[in-house]
Amino acid sequence: MHYRRFGRTELQMPVITAGGMRYQQSWDDVPGDEIKKEEQERITSCIHRALDLGINHIETARGYGSSERQLGWLLKDIPREKYILQSKVAPQEDPKEFEKILNDTFDRLGCDYLDLFGFHGINLEHLIDWTVRPGGCMEVARRWQKEGRIKHIGFSTHAPCDTIIKAIETDEFDYVNLHWYFINQTNWRAVEAATRHDMGVFIISPNDKGGQLFNPPQKLVDLCAPLTPMGFNSLFCLRRPEVHTLSVGVAQPDQYDPQIDALEHYDNIDAVISPIEARIDAAIKAELGDDWWPHYTEGLPTYLEVPGEVNVQYILRLWTLAKGLDMDGYGKYRYGMIGNGGHWMAGQKADGFEDEAMIKALNGHPFAKKIPDILREAHEMFKGEERKPKSSA
Repeated sequence: MHYRRFGRTELQMPVITAGGMRYQQSWDDVPGDEIKKEEQERITSCIHRALDLGINHIETARGYGSSERQLGWLLKDIPREKYILQSKVAPQEDPKEFEKILNDTFDRLGCDYLDLFGFHGINLEHLIDWTVRPGGCMEVARRWQKEGRIKHIGFSTHAPCDTIIKAIETDEFDYVNLHWYFINQTNWRAVEAATRHDMGVFIISPNDKGGQLFNPPQKLVDLCAPLTPMGFNSLFCLRRPEVHTLSVGVAQPDQYDPQIDALEHYDNIDAVISPIEARIDAAIKAELGDDWWPHYTEGLPTYLEVPGEVNVQYILRLWTLAKGLDMDGYGKYRYGMIGNGGHWMAGQKADGFEDEAMIKALNGHPFAKKIPDILREAHEMFKGEERKPKSSA
């Protein structure tokens, strides 16, 4: 395993993290007596496999159903110095409610302290305020920090890039969990801001939200050879020294293997992935044109700035990936969540908007006149099953 300094925390973090969203029994916070023996054995095998590989950072959240409870049971048999433990709790308007939930996290994990505590889901500006305002949730976290129960404080986010940067620039946080990977590079400015503040940078869900790379289309498989799509994406992220660790959520212990195999190229990343990146770029450009990819997101407004709060950026990304890389399944999977997840999956689907108003809101984007038709095509391609996202990383 390779390790990187996690910003001003000074922790040496493995470049692969044991993310806690997929190995738990349930997304409901089921009572302990309903946890099945085979389910507890499964999570135990995943964590022991991670530790055997040198993946000593274990990450979960109060919102991940039975994850914290199950981790607490197995971690009591592992020496505390053997792992870095991280969990997350969403900020609340009432800090007393926040502290109650934080206590629940500690009770379920059975821990004396968290190496890393994260405010979960700072996706809207008022959640920054709930966290950092005088008398807000940060004061609770700072008190716990003084008592030695929390070592370092960060936040996770699905917010637009400008909102992430506002949270970073409060300088209240030691690290950030955010989305940035090959198919979604729009948060790079936030990564740069975190680097300026010497914060740890933790990449959320590179394999699931990064393209459902555990079930890739054949076109992407062929383009990524000799790597797997998972391996390519992992190395793409780790090529940047500003990125410190990638969350790999597994449901079985052997699901770490594609990332571990990719790390064989850790000392030669650019030479290995540059030809693959060039092939992928060429394939997308062959379908959509040099002027579309990869610059189509530049200058696009957020969902808050367009009629009907249509999530233009996200929908155009899904359309681009489907057209260029045959990622239709991923498009349908993610499109069904738009509008169903509150601030975790913000904005609305591409139906019912007025062309003229949309074009005006796009504010001179080079494809402003074409985008309404593209949005309608995307809606027809992806509409179908409605989905509700789980509490996210």
